[in-house]
Amino acid sequence: MVDPIAPVLDDLLKLDDILACMVARQNMISVMPSDGTDSFKPEINQIWDILHRAMDDVFTVIREYSAAGLAEMEFRLQDYEALFFVFPDTENALVAIIPALANKGLIEVEMENARQEIQAIMSKAEETKLMA
Repeated sequence: MVDPIAPVLDDLLKLDDILACMVARQNMISVMPSDGTDSFKPEINQIWDILHRAMDDVFTVIREYSAAGLAEMEFRLQDYEALFFVFPDTENALVAIIPALANKGLIEVEMENARQEIQAIMSKAEETKLMA
């Protein structure tokens, strides 16, 4: 069964400059696009292991400061940037890997829209769980 969040990630991957995206937390990727890592663009493969380890370190900061209102973080590693859009009051984030020279304006708008859509899906799932 496909996670209801996966189609949102699939839509993000349609943007040329988003090489990979996921919903993640420290040491764990919660939701991947429908095809998993196979849907990541091939250029990400050469740096995925180091990016994945660096992402785990960023989640230490997210865990520490999300309750204080941390909403976004990013880092650049070699020719790539990782953007983290934190879900309020959680240790989870929508993460996208983009080329370092990408125009982040459009990407940030799309990421924010996706974060809001995912939050709505998560809220609906939580309400359904409480009613059951």
